Amino acid sequence: MKNITATLCLTLTLLLGSVGMSESAGFQKGLNAYKSGDYATALREWEPLAKQVNALAQFNLGVMYSDGKGVTQDYKTAVKWYKLSAEQGFANAQYNLGLMYFDGQGFLKDYKTAVKWFKLAAEQGYAAAQFGLGVMYDKGQGVLQDYKTAVKWYTLSAEQGDAVAQFNLGIMYDSGQGVPQDDKTAVKWYELSAKQGDASAQSNLGVRYAKGKGVQKDYKTAMKWYRLSAEQGDADAQYNLGVMYGIGQGIIQDNVYAHMWGNIASSNGNENGGKLRDFVEKKMTPSQIETAQKLARKCVLKKYKWC
Repeated sequence: MKNITATLCLTLTLLLGSVGMSESAGFQKGLNAYKSGDYATALREWEPLAKQVNALAQFNLGVMYSDGKGVTQDYKTAVKWYKLSAEQGFANAQYNLGLMYFDGQGFLKDYKTAVKWFKLAAEQGYAAAQFGLGVMYDKGQGVLQDYKTAVKWYTLSAEQGDAVAQFNLGIMYDSGQGVPQDDKTAVKWYELSAKQGDASAQSNLGVRYAKGKGVQKDYKTAMKWYRLSAEQGDADAQYNLGVMYGIGQGIIQDNVYAHMWGNIASSNGNENGGKLRDFVEKKMTPSQIETAQKLARKCVLKKYKWC
C-alpha cells in the first residue's frame, strides 16, 4: 500500500474578492491586465493599492513575486507582501506564507512558523491549509506527532473535497493511525479521492478490490482502478496491472501484456516489476518477448494511455 502523501503545493491563484469602491477600478484594471499577460500593468495598478494596505493587492503582489511574473522572482519580497496580507486575516495569504516557511523559500525552513500560518488559515476553513496542518501533525513537523489531530484536519479538508486529504484519510483508516482501523471507511475515502483522479488512491482502491478488503472482491473493478492509476504513471499500479494479466484475474491471461507492464513498472522504479517481467519471460517465445518490448516502448511514447 502507498505511504502517506505529504506534498504541499503553492497556491498561486489570484484573489478576486471585493475591494473598496474607491479602489475597485484600479484593482480590476490590474486583474484584467494580469489575465491578458500584461504583468507590468498589473504591477503598476496593484502596487499603490498594496501600499495603501489593500490585502487583496498585497496577496496578488506576493503571487507575482513568488512566480516571477512581471518582476524578477524574489521570495523575500513575496514573503513581505504575503505577510502584510496574512496579518489582515486573509486565509490565502496565510496559507501561502505557511508554505514559504515550509519550503524554506526566502529563508531557512521553519516548520513551527509554517504551522502557525497554516493553523490561522485552517481555522478559517481553508481546505488546503487544513490538509497542510494535517501533514504537519502526521509527520511531527513543527509540532509533536499526533495522529488524532492529523485525522481531525485531514477530515475537515477531505469533507471539502480535497483529493489528497481524502487519500491520506484513507491511509489513516487503512493503518489505524489516529482512528480505529476500518477497511470500509478506508475504501470510502480512497474512492472519493480516486474519482477525482488521484493516482495513489486509484492504485490503493485497486488493491482493495483485488483482495476484497472493505469491499466484495471484484477483479474487473480492480483492473479498472489499476489501469486509471497506471495511465498516470503510477509504478505500483503498473506492476499490479501486469500481475493481473499474468494470472488472468479480471482479464484474459496474457504473458505479453504482463511482461509489458512489468517492464514499464520496473523502468518507473518498482523493483517487483522487473521480477514479474523476468518471471513471465521464462514462459514466452523470443517472438513474444520482442512483441512485449515493442508494446512497452509504444506505451511509454503514448504516456501509458490506451495500452
